[in-house]
Amino acid sequence: MLLIKSIEVYAPEYLGRKDIFTAGGKICRMADNLEVPEYLGAEVIDGTGLIATPGFIDNHVHVLGGGGEGGFGMRTPEVTLSDLTPYGVTTVVGLLGTDGIARDMASLIAKTKSLKEQGISAYCMTGSYQIPVRTLTGDVIKDIMMIDEIIGVGEIAISDHRSSQPSFREFAQVAADARVGGMLSGKAGVVDVHLGTGRKRMELIERVVNETEIPVTQFLPTHVNRGKKLFEKALAFAQVGGTIDFTGNENNDYDKEYKSKVVPAKGIRRMIDEGISDELFTISSDGQGSMPRFDADGNVIGMSMGKSSCLIKEIRDCVFKADIPLEIAIKGITSNPARILCLSNKGRLKEGKDADLCIMTKDLNIDTVIAMGKIMVRHGEMLVKGLFE
Repeated sequence: MLLIKSIEVYAPEYLGRKDIFTAGGKICRMADNLEVPEYLGAEVIDGTGLIATPGFIDNHVHVLGGGGEGGFGMRTPEVTLSDLTPYGVTTVVGLLGTDGIARDMASLIAKTKSLKEQGISAYCMTGSYQIPVRTLTGDVIKDIMMIDEIIGVGEIAISDHRSSQPSFREFAQVAADARVGGMLSGKAGVVDVHLGTGRKRMELIERVVNETEIPVTQFLPTHVNRGKKLFEKALAFAQVGGTIDFTGNENNDYDKEYKSKVVPAKGIRRMIDEGISDELFTISSDGQGSMPRFDADGNVIGMSMGKSSCLIKEIRDCVFKADIPLEIAIKGITSNPARILCLSNKGRLKEGKDADLCIMTKDLNIDTVIAMGKIMVRHGEMLVKGLFE
């Protein structure tokens, strides 16, 4: 049991100063001046001068590692708890990327279960870049229906030289199967779509939405900020109700004018200025995923790796550089991904929801991280570590 006293609450909407009582992994009460009997033995956290937000949801992480585009020597490592919880992440969604062969669905599900056993909430997508989708059971609908951890399909690559170059019919069939699997299981059935900077950009998604009965809510296109022309297409998608996912990066410089990419804070500022709903964006890290740089002939000339630590950095840029209120910026890693992924107990500080909280200083430095009611990080130090950390 935890009692957090006198803390400013962003739920994500600003609720003012409250006390929060958690027990059994849930938020039980959130009110003014809560008193809890001493015999219950609740641990008390003084929240004076601090703020509380929902725990962060990183909805795009290569938990098994990624990479390999430049050969076996460029495979990135698996994620560990220390790559996630110190940076406020209490819920993670794992997926496969370019390599759906050496890394497969059995391994992805096992890693997802491992993260759950270590104390955070973890889910995954079935498939990888390629169509036909490589599933565990042999069927997209069956994977989503019968495997608890699987909540959708992805990341399916389009407009990228590493994709399987799917046809419209193939892509539409995957979206249709994901939708039915989600409906039958009460899950999101969302299709996480990797967007490259190819000339067709979001054409396949646009055609499915315009030419079939599958709604925009079935897709979560990611990396929308990796190209300025691509971002214009993403804005149009959001203007008709689609949610778009910005990829964060610790190396993003808000004050720099890039030739191609759009830093998340500037992209989100643009959405707000154009009157697009602040419910329609998410921010993810592409954690552990390789970020290769290619020459004009498609040869790898460099490599970096995504990290979940970028999420709080991007939120700081939104608040302190793009003048976006915290209650809006924080939606991108809390309530918005919870909504599109149908994670009904996540993403909000509310009685009855899971006790996932991130406690920060006023300058948005992380102090304490609580996952399912358990303190994982206190005063910036990990209290719960993975087996090999």
